[in-house]
Amino acid sequence: MSQGSKMLSEMNDRSREVFRRVVEGYLASGDPVGSRTLTRHMTEKVSAATIRNVMQDLEYLGLLDSPHVSAGRIPTQLGLRMFVDGLLEVGTVSDEDRERIDATMGGNEHDVVSLLDRVGATLSSITHGASLVLSPKHEAPIRHIEFVSLGADRALVVLVFADGHVENRVFRPPPGQTASSMREAANFLNALVEGRTLADMRQTIGHEISRRRREIDALAHDLVQSGLAVWENPGEQSERLIVRGRANLLEGSTEAADFERIRTLFDDLERKRDIAEFLELAEEGEGVRIFIGSENKLFSLSGSSLVVSPYMNADRKIIGAIGVIGPTRLNYGRIVPIVDYTAQLVGRLVSDRGKG
Repeated sequence: MSQGSKMLSEMNDRSREVFRRVVEGYLASGDPVGSRTLTRHMTEKVSAATIRNVMQDLEYLGLLDSPHVSAGRIPTQLGLRMFVDGLLEVGTVSDEDRERIDATMGGNEHDVVSLLDRVGATLSSITHGASLVLSPKHEAPIRHIEFVSLGADRALVVLVFADGHVENRVFRPPPGQTASSMREAANFLNALVEGRTLADMRQTIGHEISRRRREIDALAHDLVQSGLAVWENPGEQSERLIVRGRANLLEGSTEAADFERIRTLFDDLERKRDIAEFLELAEEGEGVRIFIGSENKLFSLSGSSLVVSPYMNADRKIIGAIGVIGPTRLNYGRIVPIVDYTAQLVGRLVSDRGKG
């Protein structure tokens, strides 16, 4: 159970209703909501002083805030998150909005980019926010892959597909990667890439990592059993095999050969782990979420929110995403179903056009 859900479940009915009405009032008007306003709408008859006490308790919990000297309150980011997760009543798409969204899908051209441009423009117009449209990721076999460093924490993967399509994706590389290690990763992948998709390559490298791991375990077992070596941090990323009596091993015994083999396998395993991480980062898609304020790294200003929904192909794989960016006081109950409906429609259309 999330922190917000726990707090919500522990509230009494009066506190929950005061909280809900403050958030709904703020989302509707953008203004702080005062105790006198609430006395006119509460289910039970209570005084303004009683409501002020409840609001102070909610402020103490970090769910409400007083923006000015006035007695009015607005929800905090934590309060908005709790409302969205536990109290939001999602409506249905109105007939007018549905007709406008459906109309964007009417073109006969096979250019998915033009379709997504129209969808983005329509979403912005309907919701009065900025639209976010992530186009479908290409799933064809890859002919060539290249990693380009853009800085300490940003890199570009260039994917050239067998059908001639070229796609660039920006990602955050694993820590400590250099331009030369990225070239080495690309060279390794290009030797495997023939006829394979990204998902295929991840599976292949996953099998390789498992095989290397088993070889290391088998070789190390005898050394550990004989007391010549001991595992440090077994099973963790920082796992090491510490060899005792190294001088004795250098006399040409079979243990020395085993130790050298293990060292080589460890180097190979680490390299493949790095490459698997590269592939995972290159393949990652967007998930479904409502991001509020600083929860979203792309829009870290506390005054903005993102409602995003993925769309899928015929195989139920996420291939892109549709979203709306706006102030934190978005009409979530209206926008969530609009984004969801649009994403489902785009997914069906993209799948249908892919079959044609």
